[in-house]
Parts: sequence; structure tokens; C-alpha cells
Amino acid sequence: MISMGTVWDRTAEFLSDNLGTILPVALTAIFVPAAISGSLSELNRGAAPGLAAGLGFASLLLGIVTFWGQLAITALALDPSLGRGAVPVATRRLPAGLLVMIVLLLAALLLAIPVGVILALNGVDFGAATPGAMPEVPPAAALWVVLYVLLLLPVMLWLAARLAVVLPALVGERLALGSIARSWRLTDGSTLKIVGVLILYAVVATVASLAATTAFGAIFALVAGRGEDGLSLATVLTVIIGGAVSTAFTVLGTAFTAKLFLALRDRKEAAAAQ
Repeated sequence: MISMGTVWDRTAEFLSDNLGTILPVALTAIFVPAAISGSLSELNRGAAPGLAAGLGFASLLLGIVTFWGQLAITALALDPSLGRGAVPVATRRLPAGLLVMIVLLLAALLLAIPVGVILALNGVDFGAATPGAMPEVPPAAALWVVLYVLLLLPVMLWLAARLAVVLPALVGERLALGSIARSWRLTDGSTLKIVGVLILYAVVATVASLAATTAFGAIFALVAGRGEDGLSLATVLTVIIGGAVSTAFTVLGTAFTAKLFLALRDRKEAAAAQ
């Protein structure tokens, strides 16, 4: 059995020893895209369809940059001796990483199909809905959707735990779609522990983000004013604070996942050697 406390200690040691190498990647590939993406989401409110499509495409590109940054941090966490060499590793693994993410996204969309079926059977007309607005959902359909989501949540948590080390497997073992099966095998026997970590991480990250954006957002609104449009100085400053918090937790989660992969792989190899 692996110890999550040991994995955490290794993660903290890695972050403290390699902060100088991590910081440029985190700032350029995670913080800046997060801040820009947050501002674009504010501009997207009430935007014309053409502008909304352009903003959505820009957000997608920023998401790819962030994903590349996660690959670089993963490579560095797996092998700190790489130093700045983690950047070209991330670039080489980016196409395979995007392929894996697309496959996982399609699988997640399959799980969402019953929601569409429930809404369609209850007469919800998606075509008549105003662009950017949710169609009117009958109470009976809403109840069934809520019940399905509640049933789906534990399944999604379990799947997330089993697929927790897909990226480290993709980077460290140069796998593509095989990284999904590799993660599935490595996490066998540790699923409940990983689920607990995922829940704790989600709760702490959400609370920290809400606390930071709410507190600083109120201060910035008092000092700079809210402005008449969706995007104002106070909004931009709040987005920057939120981006900083998001960046910190993204780096932490990425590094922890890489160290978890190493611990799971070592356990697997030790069991095979016996």
C-alpha cells in the first residue's frame, strides 16, 4: 500500500527544490492563460454569436497552452534533473496528450447522453432556446436529471481516481492511448485513497478560490468601481487574483499526480519482483 502522506512530502520537497525552474513555466503557461481566459469569459457575456465563437476559440487555444504547461511540470516532477529540458519534452508529448484528452472527453460526453435523452423525452426544445440561454426545463425532467447526476457523481469520482496518473504515464513512459490502460492498472488497489485525495483537493481549491475572489473582488469593486460593462478594472484585478490561486493549485495537483505515479509504479514493480 502506498502512503499519501509520503507522496505529499515528496511533492513538497520537489516544489521547494525546483521553484526556480517551475515558476517561469507556471507564470507563462498557466497563470497568463488563466488570467486572459477569465477576462474573455467576462467579455463573452452578451457578445454577438460571431464574437462569442472567436472568444471560445481563443479560450480553447489558451487551454492547450495550459495543458502544455502541465505536461512540462509533469516531466520535471518525474525527473527533476531535466531542468529546462522539461519544456521540449512537453512539446514532444503534446500531440499524444491532446489525443488522449479528446478520447477521454468523448467518453465523458457519452455519460452525458442520458441527460439529453431525459430532456428530449420531456419535450424540451433545444432549437427554440435563445443562444447563450438555457431552455425551459419542466420540473419532472429537472428531477430526473438531478437524480441521474447524483448517481453519476460517485462513478465519475471512481473513474477520475482510476485515471489519475494518465498524464505522468503519457510523459514518463512515452505512451499515447496506452497511458489510459497503464493508469488503470497502476491505481488498482489504491482507488479509495485517491478518491479521498481528489475530494479534499477539490474542496480546498474551491474554498480558496471563492474566498480569494470574493474578498479581493469586494475590495477592488469598492476602490475601482464595478464599471458599466462586464469587463472593468475591478473585474480584471479579481480575475488576476483568481488566476494566481488557480495556478498554485494546478501546479500542486500536477506535481502531486506525478509523484503519485512514481509511488504507484514502484509499488507495482516491487510486487512483481516478489
